[in-house]
Amino acid sequence: MEKIISLAKRRGFIFPSSEIYGGLANSYDYGPLGVELKNNIKNLWWERFVHRRDDIVGLDSTLIMNPKVWEASGHLKEFSDPLVECKKCHTRFREDENDTLKCPNCGGEDFSEAKQFNLMFKSFMGPAEESANIVYFRPETAQGMFVDFKNVLDSTRVSLPFGIAQIGRAFRNEITPGNFIFRLREFEMMEIEYFVQEKEWERWFEEWRKEMLAWIKDLGIDLQKVHEHEISESDRAHYSKRTIDFEYDFPFGQKELYGLAYRTDFDLKNHEKFSGENLKYRDPETNEEFWPHVIEPTWGVDRTVLAVLAEAYDDSDPERIVLRLKPELAPYKVAVFPLLANKPELVDLARQIYNESRSRYMTAWDDRGNIGKRYYAQDEIGTPYCVTVDFQSLEDQTVTVRDRDSMNQERVKIEELADYLKGKL
Repeated sequence: MEKIISLAKRRGFIFPSSEIYGGLANSYDYGPLGVELKNNIKNLWWERFVHRRDDIVGLDSTLIMNPKVWEASGHLKEFSDPLVECKKCHTRFREDENDTLKCPNCGGEDFSEAKQFNLMFKSFMGPAEESANIVYFRPETAQGMFVDFKNVLDSTRVSLPFGIAQIGRAFRNEITPGNFIFRLREFEMMEIEYFVQEKEWERWFEEWRKEMLAWIKDLGIDLQKVHEHEISESDRAHYSKRTIDFEYDFPFGQKELYGLAYRTDFDLKNHEKFSGENLKYRDPETNEEFWPHVIEPTWGVDRTVLAVLAEAYDDSDPERIVLRLKPELAPYKVAVFPLLANKPELVDLARQIYNESRSRYMTAWDDRGNIGKRYYAQDEIGTPYCVTVDFQSLEDQTVTVRDRDSMNQERVKIEELADYLKGKL
């Protein structure tokens, strides 16, 4: 983890937030390369689960909603963790995550009684800080999809089974965040609420289980490092009748990567009860009205970034560090170099190739230092291919294309370069 964190900061993937002021516990900013990696993940997810399917539509709901939403969803009452305090040093932490029965800060063994701590961030809407103006930052993206269920039905031609997808931020006032970007208080989720008939929930649960495993594999993550953990009834969320966690072998241990839950008809039923609006679905064939049941696959964006970095990081070669990212995830797809920066004829030709390449792909330019160091710098940020313009390029209009993983080099005609790279990217 220390190596990954070091690389992430050094190469512009992830920075500690507010660092010049001493930072803010477990808050991180995505740098120039990190935001590209993160966006590549989100774009691939949206393309796969929304654009390529005719049974899922998208949504972008607000971070702050009417507080009655959280009363209806059960979050005001149920969304909490057991908090204990060490009587010796007054450190507070989650009781259910301390297996040693000792304080993780001072080693003390005398604790206060556990109290339930609600994880939602509270704020006020408007100028007056009074109870009537209390609002909450959403702890999940799901409720936006439930409260807009009727709007989606009325404005589209969806019919069961269908899903609503959303990518967005959520906020949880975690008692013990940690492990870099694994557990944050502000994080991003990719989530689908998939509405089905009750009698078909098991079938669709299994379908989404397979879909999630296929997504993990296509990210380049070794499925041998992924474990399915069936959550017991006592540990499941209040709305769930069945939950599976997909856990990954992170450098700090086997921890949750994604989740798949069967939420029954809990949410729509409760929102209808609290709002007074009819949130039932009318079957177009039988004219029967009922609350659909819901299968909920959830993907954490930040945990995906961390798993992808952990999987791709390779320092087995003592000469170089390589991020073996799949090309579709890599921040830069191509890097273009003139062999020497003080030769205008090389620089001009390289600039022409660079400008052409960046009209198609995210392309890096580097003319500093010797060519070997430039190659290794691109290896470290995961760039799949480097294109070098040398003196031979001026003679025969070819360039050297170097492969990140094998380090093999191949001469390619400049006029054929776009098609060559298209076939590999």
